[in-house]
Amino acid sequence: MPKRTAFFLVLLALAVDAYSQGCSQCKLLAEQNSGLDESAFSSNMNFGILYLMLFPYLILIFLFRKQLLRLIKSFRGQSSAQ
Repeated sequence: MPKRTAFFLVLLALAVDAYSQGCSQCKLLAEQNSGLDESAFSSNMNFGILYLMLFPYLILIFLFRKQLLRLIKSFRGQSSAQ
């Protein structure tokens, strides 16, 4: 039991550090655009977030491209049968 308790305490200590890191892209944009007006700053922040979201989706699409093509073909077949 003490080993489990120590393990969970170490995990908890590591999790606290993970929360404090923040997003490097957001921090960079915030530092560079601190002099801009509010609408330009929020537009740049939104672009940065979308940029960071793009690559995981591209990787997933590449990995599951055969299954996705099969799914699209099955939807086309169902719509033409109706």
